[in-house]
Amino acid sequence: MNTPLATAETSLIRVGETCERLVRFTRDDIATFARLTGDSNPLHHDTQAAQRARHGEIIASGQQTTAMMIGLVASHFSRDDDGQARELLCLNFNFAFKAPVFAEQELVLHWRVATVEWNATLGGWLAHVDGRATVRHAHPCVIGRGTLLVKGIDA
Repeated sequence: MNTPLATAETSLIRVGETCERLVRFTRDDIATFARLTGDSNPLHHDTQAAQRARHGEIIASGQQTTAMMIGLVASHFSRDDDGQARELLCLNFNFAFKAPVFAEQELVLHWRVATVEWNATLGGWLAHVDGRATVRHAHPCVIGRGTLLVKGIDA
């Protein structure tokens, strides 16, 4: 069903809108996150095992980087610091791992809104977002795509 909102633009979320955050994982951060999530892969906590392996040093688990990426997008699109109360649901995310994330590397987490459309059935704006975690001044380690549902909250 087509409503006036279906063709109107929204200021809740816009095509081209971006959010970004810098993160750095210490060796302790990596080991603690792996332990808390049940990831016993020694590449996340055992320096000797990591040195024998392909990458040669401790690496963050993929879920640690993607958790930070999802946290960034969820925080940004549920904010109300611009005077507009929002409700956000993260509906779907897919990630591809392109390179390891080593301890003490500075990562830039970045998301960009690719499309936005009104969905009358869900009563909100569906947005497709493209993201990446990139080593500062280098290559992407993780790329992602997600689907969000953003709704305005009446005061």
